[in-house]
Amino acid sequence: MSTPKNQTNSKLADFRVLMKFRIISLLLLTTLIPMYLANGGEWPKFYIVVLTLLGGTLAAGGANAINMFYDRDIDAVMSRTKKRPLPNNRLTQWEVLGFGLTLSVLSFLVLLPVNLLTAILAVSGIFYYVVIYTMWLKRTTVQNIVIGGAAGAIPPMVGWAAGTDINLFVDSPIKWLPAVFLFAIVFYWTPPHFWALAIIRREDYAKAGVPMLPVVKGEAETRRQIVLYSFIMIALSFMLVSLQVVGLLYLGLAMVLGAIFLYYAANMMRDHSHAAAWKLYRYSLLYLALLFVAMGIDRALLG
Repeated sequence: MSTPKNQTNSKLADFRVLMKFRIISLLLLTTLIPMYLANGGEWPKFYIVVLTLLGGTLAAGGANAINMFYDRDIDAVMSRTKKRPLPNNRLTQWEVLGFGLTLSVLSFLVLLPVNLLTAILAVSGIFYYVVIYTMWLKRTTVQNIVIGGAAGAIPPMVGWAAGTDINLFVDSPIKWLPAVFLFAIVFYWTPPHFWALAIIRREDYAKAGVPMLPVVKGEAETRRQIVLYSFIMIALSFMLVSLQVVGLLYLGLAMVLGAIFLYYAANMMRDHSHAAAWKLYRYSLLYLALLFVAMGIDRALLG
């Protein structure tokens, strides 16, 4: 028989599942490094870093929870998601929605002391993910993950805004340009990363009626698109050098990381197995993390 303490611990565990901490950890890294770069290769004040990371965690967790509330019907159909707290009836839909909305509001309040732009960007990320991607694009267009990927690309801009005193109404747009390229790198990284998983889970998406690219256009076209987006992403990763945000050490590391990414992407054109797709999917997570770490290392060592 479950004790009240065990039931509380179980419920807390379910709320942690709603937040998707494994995904959040990568988003926080893409927030943290831009803070360092934007502040001229020095860390902002400690409270700025803490509030930005805490606010980012709350924003991403809130968006993920609201996403699970809205997608509860298709989550119950897909094997990958049917054991989540809501379709498994471990939490009620109002608990999930209330949790997501609470975290979202708290994220704005936590980020407000950093600066208004940082708070607005974080909330815009929540809105984009929940309304634009989840409620509108996900179930209506094959371009869902392409356009919707902008939500996951906002954290670098949040970090950049937190690390600099930029004023969009006064300062030159050039001061914001590096953040735009950081956004673009993550934006073009998202389709290859997610489409690799979509190929593996193609039957799940078809069963749920979600028009992912492998379902609508087929796996062959998806593999071609993965290679195309990989080329664009890698090319964009080099642009930070021309903006003098990072130097040659980063360029060398980005070239190696990009070559490995392209190898896994191109390998999927030859090897149509799920194992090949899994290799790209897993490496894509490592690639993005190492790419941002390379930015920080380059700036720390070369100034």
